[in-house]
Amino acid sequence: MGLELYLDLMSQPCRAVYIFAKKNGIPFQLRTIELLKGQHYTDAFAQVNPLRKVPALKDGDFVLAERKYKAPDHWYPQDLQTRARVDEYLAWQHTALRSCCSRAMWQKMMFPVFLGQPVPPERLASTLAELDGCLQMLEDKFLQNKAFLTGPHISVADLVAITELMHPVSAGCKIFESRPKLAAWRQRVEAAVGESLFQEAHEVVLKAKDMPPLMDPTLKEKLKLSVQCLLH
Repeated sequence: MGLELYLDLMSQPCRAVYIFAKKNGIPFQLRTIELLKGQHYTDAFAQVNPLRKVPALKDGDFVLAERKYKAPDHWYPQDLQTRARVDEYLAWQHTALRSCCSRAMWQKMMFPVFLGQPVPPERLASTLAELDGCLQMLEDKFLQNKAFLTGPHISVADLVAITELMHPVSAGCKIFESRPKLAAWRQRVEAAVGESLFQEAHEVVLKAKDMPPLMDPTLKEKLKLSVQCLLH
C-alpha cells in the first residue's frame, strides 16, 4: 500500500500537508479523521498514531515522505541561509501566530456556536488585539518587501502561514482588508499553489460557521477539555 495521509482539513497543519502533497504530485490516499466527531479518540486511529494527533502518515515502515518523494528545492531550500529563514519562521509561528489564530477562531466562532459556550467579550478582544500584533510582526519581520516570507519564491513557511491565517478568516475576521501588503502576499501564495487547490483545501474550514451545534454531551466535554487553553 502507498502513502496514506490521515488528515482533517479543519486543521491548519493538515491543510498545509494536503496542499503540499497535491501541488507536488505526491500520490496518497486520504484518510479523513474528523476531530470534531472525536475520531482521533478511537482505538483504530491510536494504532496509526498513539498520540491521537493529526496530521499523521503511514508509508510502509513509516518512511518520512519528504525523504522519499522529490519536490522543488524552493519549498525547503538546500541553501543553508535560505533554509535557516524558513526554520526561523516556522519556530516563530508555532509559538505566536498559531496560538492567536487558533484562539481567535475558537473564541469567536467554535465555542459560542458549536459548543454553546459564550466567551467573555473582553477575552475575545484581547485575543484579537494579540492577533493584530502578530500580523504586524509577520509583515515587518518576515514579509518586509519580499514576494514571499523568505525570499522571491514560495516555501513551506508561506504554506504554513496562509493555512494558519485562514482559521480566523473562517470565523469572520477581516484580517486582510486593512493590510494591503498581506493581502497581496495572500494572492501570490494562492496563485503559486493554484487557486482551485487552495479553495479545495479550505472548503471544510470555510463552511465551519454553518455547522450545527454539537449535541453529544460526552464528546462536547472532551472537546472542551482538549481546547480549554484557547479560552485564555
